[in-house]
Amino acid sequence: MSSVWESLTVDARDPARLARWWAEALGYQVVAEKPDGVEIRPSGDRLPGIVFVPVATGKQTRNRLHLDLRPDDQEAEVERLVDMGARHVDIGQGEVDWTVLADPEGNEFCVLRQREGGD
Repeated sequence: MSSVWESLTVDARDPARLARWWAEALGYQVVAEKPDGVEIRPSGDRLPGIVFVPVATGKQTRNRLHLDLRPDDQEAEVERLVDMGARHVDIGQGEVDWTVLADPEGNEFCVLRQREGGD
């Protein structure tokens, strides 16, 4: 027996706003919006989704789980995400070939370089 990855859940002060931000960042769409959460997916029938649920407090510590994005053009994607409201963060990563950003609510994620050979 095995499981299918259904979704990743993210705590958010403003779930609708953060869901829309990530939908734009990833090219996803909002598939459900309810008082108890907002879900985005690549399309309505594709998994996994990301579900944003309301919490009363803001983020307090570094993420224990984060997304890694691998765009075709790292520099252009970092610029686009920063223009959308992401910010550069230092989590002690040192000199690396990826960029660590935080979304509008402070959740860290990485923007990686294109893979060698383009695959």
